[in-house]
Amino acid sequence: MIIDRDENTTIITQETATVKALVSNIEKDYHTYKNYHLIVKLSSLDKVLLEDVIEFLRLSKNHRADKKTFVIVSEKVDLEEMPEEIMVVPTMQEAYDIIEMEDIERDLGF
Repeated sequence: MIIDRDENTTIITQETATVKALVSNIEKDYHTYKNYHLIVKLSSLDKVLLEDVIEFLRLSKNHRADKKTFVIVSEKVDLEEMPEEIMVVPTMQEAYDIIEMEDIERDLGF
């Protein structure tokens, strides 16, 4: 897993680990990410399935409860299948847009 930081956002890029291993690694080191918005790029998977995204659900809920944004980025996902409880977008620009939108909503008290 590759970890980059861009101001108030941490970007975690999956390389070769399975989704379960990636989630486990993020949870293990969560204390280092909890104060940042999180973008998880699933770039090494040929196709991102609903089961893969559901692995992140608990992590996403916890992160959002702490008033931070959690977004999964993959262009290999069927967006129609994804649950509303987790943000999944096809591009990095859309992930940054979601972070900006949610920051504005938090500032307005939504």
